[in-house]
Amino acid sequence: MSSRRASFLDGARTVAPVMVGIVPFGLVAGAAAVRVGLSGLHAVGLSVLVFAGASQLAAIELLGENAPAAVVVVTVLVINLRMTMYSASLAPYLQEFSTRWRAGMAYVLTDQAYALSVTEFRADESVDRKWYYLGTAVPLWVVWQICTVIGVVVGARVPESLPLEFAVPLTFLAILVPTITDSPSAVAAGVGGSIAVIGAGLPLNLGLITGAVTGVVAGLVVETGWFR
Repeated sequence: MSSRRASFLDGARTVAPVMVGIVPFGLVAGAAAVRVGLSGLHAVGLSVLVFAGASQLAAIELLGENAPAAVVVVTVLVINLRMTMYSASLAPYLQEFSTRWRAGMAYVLTDQAYALSVTEFRADESVDRKWYYLGTAVPLWVVWQICTVIGVVVGARVPESLPLEFAVPLTFLAILVPTITDSPSAVAAGVGGSIAVIGAGLPLNLGLITGAVTGVVAGLVVETGWFR
């Protein structure tokens, strides 16, 4: 029990600095939902059900434009396809746990929880993986929901001039930079980010997925030396 508690607290301490970016991110999601006409109940329900910042913002934008429900759902699924790669990467470390536990862990999977957990798992084989992962993921879920609710409540009173949206890319940069430790990861980040920016105007946010896949391929090419 002490080992579980220690691992959970270690995870929570590791994720604590990331919360600085999560707070304005959650406020943006809540406030944006109110601004496009969603009720408070719908906005909070979306946050609990989807629990994915980038997807929520994309869905809210489309709902504000009265896009068909099918388009909203497909867009959310496309943006969240990156979670498939995260899950595949984490699977070898978590395969010993029951299906029920892994399903619950999948629900709270985020970019931040993945990046911090997989880094720790690779560095320390003795860590209690389940509880370390939950230590990074659960606090994120709690803070996100609270900030979304606050964003819904203060929604219309948040000045348009306040650049809360700027916290979104900063949050992702904060977890990306520490993971760039060698040439393959640097190439993957550079190529993937560049392609995603270039393809930002593609429908259904396909630029994001194209950038992710291209980045993975580029990193793999460098790592395996295919270009030699």
